[in-house]
Amino acid sequence: MLSNGFQHTLDYAKQMDKEDTLRCYREEFYLKPNSIYMDGNSLGLLSKRAERTLLESLEDWKEHGIDGWTQGNHPWFFMAEKLGAKIAQLVGASPEEVIVTGSTTVNLHQLVATFYKPEGMRTKILADELTFPTDIYALQSQLRTHGYDPETDLIRVKSRDGRFLEEDDIIEAMTDDIALIVLPTVLYRSGQILDMKRLTDEAHKRGIVIGFDGCHSIGAIPHSFSEWGVDFAYWCNYKHLNGGPGGVGGLYVNRKHFGTMPGLAGWFGSKKDKQFDMEHILTPAESAGAYQIGTPHVLSCAPLIGSLEMFIEAGIENIREKSLKINQYLIDLIEHELKDMGFFIGTPREDVRRGGHVSLEHKEAARICKALKENGVIPDFRAPNIIRLAPVALYTSFAEVWEVVQILKKIMTEKQYEKFKNEREVVA
Repeated sequence: MLSNGFQHTLDYAKQMDKEDTLRCYREEFYLKPNSIYMDGNSLGLLSKRAERTLLESLEDWKEHGIDGWTQGNHPWFFMAEKLGAKIAQLVGASPEEVIVTGSTTVNLHQLVATFYKPEGMRTKILADELTFPTDIYALQSQLRTHGYDPETDLIRVKSRDGRFLEEDDIIEAMTDDIALIVLPTVLYRSGQILDMKRLTDEAHKRGIVIGFDGCHSIGAIPHSFSEWGVDFAYWCNYKHLNGGPGGVGGLYVNRKHFGTMPGLAGWFGSKKDKQFDMEHILTPAESAGAYQIGTPHVLSCAPLIGSLEMFIEAGIENIREKSLKINQYLIDLIEHELKDMGFFIGTPREDVRRGGHVSLEHKEAARICKALKENGVIPDFRAPNIIRLAPVALYTSFAEVWEVVQILKKIMTEKQYEKFKNEREVVA
């Protein structure tokens, strides 16, 4: 069903762009001429501010050498904590509860090693069958490390339709043998948002620790991790937060867990005033900083400094408002322009359940993605049949969304996709 006020004309799209309160940020990014970037849910574009703060950090290294730990534009010793305090504003946490460190999978290993405490009949970990594979690999590995069998001790909640998860099904699986729950905030294929508050409440009623993978939600939707009582969360910063390829990750630990010894200890988890005492007994930081392992990846953190400036300025609520509006516009255009062409929108329609991208399903998805790239549109393919399109609030225009759908219509009408093989590239 088309949303109220929808018009399918380019003039309407241009009018929406004029009314866009975030349109000034589009000029902050490096946009490739004759190209429309729709893959910000996989890797965000480079901004001029991120470039600036990276170059400033290189200058700090060049100018100060080892003294860059405490001197220069962006001193290294407290860099992870300062960035964590900024991201805390986006995830609904106190500054002490967030740290920028590691990577998605390293942080998951750290958090599971810390909070998975099998005892008695409580030995199993609860996840889901639609989550990103790296989470499953890490959970299987942690179970083996503890002497358990992933085949029997990793429980994966089934999807009823292969697209979405039902919170009722997840809650039903919170049985007396579950020691830990790890779920996505947003499903990476369909873009469904899980009801994190409800799931956290239900887990805690049963005495179960629960954490979330926020890779596909951080920077796209608001969170209230502290208010909801979420035990922990972890994420990457290179998707919606535009922190750069392979950029440093982040994690959140609820303050009620401060003082819990890290499962994987390392020197950068030290209390800051003790770190350089070089004692062989760790004195952990009294914050999420305790769950750092190694030295911050300074040149990976540096672009995030500039990128986060824009997110704090723009405000995550405003970003979410634009994201919902432009994604709904994309859905409306698809329904209007691509009727009877074999497409299915595999993304929730309700605002409260939809993240920052639209999943467009088609049996020829891989071939269509290749045709889109040939026409200057950068999409994202996910096997077996999903074209992910992500209009990003800070740099995608409504006119670009209109053009993308017209290109899709042309590709299908002219059957341009037929010259390609319907299989993914090495990197999808």
